[in-house]
Amino acid sequence: MDRHTVIQSAYRSLGKEATFYDGMITCSTFPGKAVCSLVWYMDQETNTRYLERALSGIPDNFSGKLLEVPVGTGVLTMPVYQTLPEAEITCLDYSADMMAMARNRAEGMGLRNIRFQQGDVGKLPFADGSFDLVLSLNGFHAFPDKEAAYQETLRVLKPGGIFCGCFYIQGENRRTDWFIDHIYTPKGFFTPPYETAESLRTRLEAMYAQIELETVESMACFTCRKEAGV
Repeated sequence: MDRHTVIQSAYRSLGKEATFYDGMITCSTFPGKAVCSLVWYMDQETNTRYLERALSGIPDNFSGKLLEVPVGTGVLTMPVYQTLPEAEITCLDYSADMMAMARNRAEGMGLRNIRFQQGDVGKLPFADGSFDLVLSLNGFHAFPDKEAAYQETLRVLKPGGIFCGCFYIQGENRRTDWFIDHIYTPKGFFTPPYETAESLRTRLEAMYAQIELETVESMACFTCRKEAGV
């Protein structure tokens, strides 16, 4: 069974175990589909496309050291990690509650190659060049110190390592931007300033040797490679 099939089967089988967040992020429950459509202007197919694009930076049969920050509830990535039994995976989140849900999900799926650690992306507790790959899904739009987050994720990557993931950007969909400005930001779910597609491309090109950047509605999906020897 290929990775696409594994992931989609896992998302569809969430059922009663899905939190509101899980259902929204995977567009797999009735309330989740409503939020995806109203706020993010996405249906299930579009939602799947941006998530798969964001995860595409993880090579098949990856067996190196991977850092995921933030892990959230693990709903997006634990099915991926099932396909990577030889990888050494570290999942970090600032929220102990989120991380506990991710840990329970990993244990329920029988994953033994993952360790969980609470921490701040703005001050990662790892040495320079510790990881072959850093994955960040739906995190940067919420990080309060984005400059530190960009620098820290770069610092802990090995030369030639991959940084990939996705997050919200402004200027792609007026309706989404309205919800972010009037609801998500005032409630503290997201934290400005926000990138645009142009500003993000400029930033990543200045930091990484190679970048691939694609927007799906208001989500920027990226895969970057750190310069070898840096």
